[in-house]
Amino acid sequence: MKISASSPRFCSQLVAVAFFLVVLSSAAGAAEAPLRSRIYVYDLRTHSSKLVFTADTIWEAPNWSHDGTCLISNSGGLIYKLIFKADGTVQAPVKLNIPHDYDCNNDKAISPDGAKLAFSASRGDDGSEVFLADPDGSNIRQITNVSPSYFHGWSPDNKTLAYVAQRRAGGDQYDIYGQPTAGGNETRLTSNPHHDDGPDYSPDGKWIYINSDRSGKEAVWRFPATGAGENDARAEMVVSDSMEDWFPHISPDGKKLVYIAYPASTQTHDPRDVHIELKLVAIENDKASKSQKVLVQATGGQGSMNVNSWAPDSMRFAYFTYETLP
Repeated sequence: MKISASSPRFCSQLVAVAFFLVVLSSAAGAAEAPLRSRIYVYDLRTHSSKLVFTADTIWEAPNWSHDGTCLISNSGGLIYKLIFKADGTVQAPVKLNIPHDYDCNNDKAISPDGAKLAFSASRGDDGSEVFLADPDGSNIRQITNVSPSYFHGWSPDNKTLAYVAQRRAGGDQYDIYGQPTAGGNETRLTSNPHHDDGPDYSPDGKWIYINSDRSGKEAVWRFPATGAGENDARAEMVVSDSMEDWFPHISPDGKKLVYIAYPASTQTHDPRDVHIELKLVAIENDKASKSQKVLVQATGGQGSMNVNSWAPDSMRFAYFTYETLP
């Protein structure tokens, strides 16, 4: 039967096609555009960045080895080692021995003594959990047993992992937790009803630095490594500027803090195609300076500097920028 343009059946089919196209277009928009990833190393002595790695796929969150010989980074659910060459660039990435059924995200770091690798990954339909492995990715042991859990920091004595997690008993927000690497129960370290993220220990083990929106915007806070106390009374804000401040990282010598600043009113750290600033704050006598110095302005965000990326010499740090491919 021929369908005329004025028939109800034609109209209903036209509506269905239009709806399908809208859904298809929305799905395509939700998928992340292909990106070029670049690792740079910023040197505080020369006040400049050196390009050390480029890939036309998404790579994330560089972390420096304890001996300074390599970076680790993740891409496509896998974690790789990138060994430095004499000219300061890196060799071709070498995949760690983590099996492919571990879908690794960008939260990972080598322990201060270089003996272990902590990382976060999902397996099957399970949410993100925290795992420990040898530095080459072998001998994996699961640390957390409740998801979602995202690793972020090692204690300087290598005995405790700090991570951000959402727990049913804790409400809808993400809080900071700690757990011994030897095994045992997790300890809830913050309880404020706002979102906390990015825990990173100070090198003396005294503080855990985080970003939190408890002041009304993302800012850098810290609390004693033993916990923020009742109603988080022991937590204190140490850095807040006109932007959204995420992922504070303390240098190994304890004298510097670098963090990533997103444009004001950016709701999450998910976009990686926004103007970001990497800012430096001096720490003297256990106090953070009230001023910040902009070191880098770039296009980036998620994956640029999620975990501690300081070199052992405390004079360099690594970061990613992103560029949309043609």
